[in-house]
Amino acid sequence: MGVYQFQREQFFNQPVDVLWEFISNPKNLKTITPDYMGFDITTKNLPDAMYEGMIINYKVSPVLGIKTTWVTEITHVKHKQYFVDEQRVGPYKLWHHQHFLEATEGGTLMKDIVTYQPPFGFLGNIANSFMIKNKLEEIFKYRNTILNELFGK
Repeated sequence: MGVYQFQREQFFNQPVDVLWEFISNPKNLKTITPDYMGFDITTKNLPDAMYEGMIINYKVSPVLGIKTTWVTEITHVKHKQYFVDEQRVGPYKLWHHQHFLEATEGGTLMKDIVTYQPPFGFLGNIANSFMIKNKLEEIFKYRNTILNELFGK
C-alpha cells in the first residue's frame, strides 16, 4: 500500500495576483482539465473564490470513460500564497493536493505537490506503475500547456 508524491513547477511572467485570481476560482478547473476526462463540476452556486471548508463535487471519467464522483474539500487557504484540496470521496484512497504561488523576480513560480495513494492495495501499486503516474504526468502537462497559453511563460 504505497503512498506516492508528484511535484511540478511552472514559471510565469505574471504577478501573483493574476495567477491567484485564476487558480483560486474553482470554476476554472474545468478549463485546465483535458476534455477526455469528462470533468464536470456538479456543485450548484459555486462562488468565484475558494475558502477553507469549501466542498466541491465533480463527475470525472479517469479510466475507460467510466463516470465517478469526486468530492474535494479545500482544507487550507493562505490568500495569494497557497491552498490545499483533499479528496473526501473519489477514486483514490488518499489525495492531498497543495497549490503554491511564489512571487519571484520577473514573475511567479507555481508549484503543485500531490500526495496520493491508489485504491486496492498492492493492485493499486501495480496500477500506479503502469498507468496512474503516467496519467498524472499527462494531466499536468496539459495544464501546463493551457496555463502557458493563458498567461505566457
